[in-house]
Amino acid sequence: MAAEPMRPAAELAPPGAPWQAATGLRARRRVVPWITMAAALVSLLTLLPLAFIVWVAVQTGWETVQALVFRPRVGELLVNTMLLVVLTVPISIALSVALAWLTERSDLPGARFWAWLSVAPLAIPAFVHSYAWITLLPSMHGLWAGVLVSVIAYFPFLYLPVAAALRRLDPALEDAAAALGLGPWRVFWRVVLPQLRLAICGGSLLIGLHLLAEYGLYVFIRFDTFTTAIVDQFQSTFNGPAANMLAGVLVSCCLVLLALEILVRGEERYARVGSGAARHQQRMRLGRAALPCLLLPLVVALLTLGVPSLTIGRWLVAGGAEVWRLDEISLALGQTLFLAVAGALLATVAAMPMAWISIRAPGPLQRLLEGCNYIVGSLPGVVVALALVTITVRALHPLYQTLFTILFAYALMFLPRALVSLRASIAQAPIELERAAASLGRGPLKALWSTTIRLSAPGAAAGMALVALGITNELTATQMLAPNGTRTLAMAFWSYSGEIDYASAAPYALIMVALSLPLTWLLYVQSKRMAGR
Repeated sequence: MAAEPMRPAAELAPPGAPWQAATGLRARRRVVPWITMAAALVSLLTLLPLAFIVWVAVQTGWETVQALVFRPRVGELLVNTMLLVVLTVPISIALSVALAWLTERSDLPGARFWAWLSVAPLAIPAFVHSYAWITLLPSMHGLWAGVLVSVIAYFPFLYLPVAAALRRLDPALEDAAAALGLGPWRVFWRVVLPQLRLAICGGSLLIGLHLLAEYGLYVFIRFDTFTTAIVDQFQSTFNGPAANMLAGVLVSCCLVLLALEILVRGEERYARVGSGAARHQQRMRLGRAALPCLLLPLVVALLTLGVPSLTIGRWLVAGGAEVWRLDEISLALGQTLFLAVAGALLATVAAMPMAWISIRAPGPLQRLLEGCNYIVGSLPGVVVALALVTITVRALHPLYQTLFTILFAYALMFLPRALVSLRASIAQAPIELERAAASLGRGPLKALWSTTIRLSAPGAAAGMALVALGITNELTATQMLAPNGTRTLAMAFWSYSGEIDYASAAPYALIMVALSLPLTWLLYVQSKRMAGR
């Protein structure tokens, strides 16, 4: 039987009370402009770093810009960055697709266990991966070292969406291709792989943006990128024009990646009409190939988890009880947790208006404002920090290196994480509840608070967890913006490792991993749940 179409609240209201539904609709019309204004204000603030780069370029003058941008050093950094992206992303794609197929579509022994181990590297900050490898192999440096550690640190960003896409694929399409005489490999290349395009493009974009933004990983292995050069320039000249122009080139690289992802993704449709037959995917039997195939996830787990665990454990044993300076560690842990919770709360509150209008009042203006929120998420933290440093020094000096500035930076950088989670939760909260609350005499904001906001609390909590995870492992913006005396786990780890005191850095690395593991597990479980498994 066909489902009855959703009717307006006025049609569902009791015959004796049509005015109640009308009252709810009028209240909603009154609250929409206010929420839209709040969303527009937040969106304008997210464009602040981008507008700052343009303003600095205009103020500097074309001749100075030309001299700073078109020089051999910038060309060298550009080549390094392009080689890093061009080599890392394809390797990550091949590794992620192979692991996802083995864990989701084959009878690999212990597939669920290997699937979790393929996601677990996200719990280890990229600069901790680099610390582990450089202390194990001190001579490891340069481009290929950067590619190796980058793949190890970031391939889970591709594995997660590809594995989720494989779980959702309709097996009937593969059955039809096999019935037409195509072998298993041809079915994979002609039927399965094209349907993974969206997942591969999205994951590749995430990895590419992380490669452009990463700082600590490449400092350890002595490989120069735009981000390392910007931080070095900032530390040597305190925000001179050269640092700002390098930031402008880095922003241009980010925008090129965004445009390239849209171009490669294309406009093909990947949805089907009808639900099809509900049945589980048939896992391919590996047979004698099971043991050789098992080597891939085993080797990956050893490289991504074994090496960091071995290195951290070795330095903890070498340092003994002396490296556990509980007063310093407790102070760093407390400051990290405070900044993570406060920044996550601020980012979630800032994302609420945009998330609400994206579901309740979609339209051209909503799409424009929402796009502004995602643009700031693609900017490296060093660019956001550099913009806020210059603005506070030149125009708002009382806010320079204050708690407000660092929390504001966190909210800008991690706003998309909160927005995505809130959107999904608000979409599941019926709008009729808001109308009913308004019809019972509650004001627009009270009606919104008592219905949609409360029902979206689980999504808000998930978004806060993702933001807190990012803040816990954030380094560059925290170093540049944090008030004097601030010493987070990441900052303490970086300080000791910079002094080649790897044993004293090990407890901070261990605590950061321990804090990140539960959130990574939550992310893994949520990805399986969204894929219907």
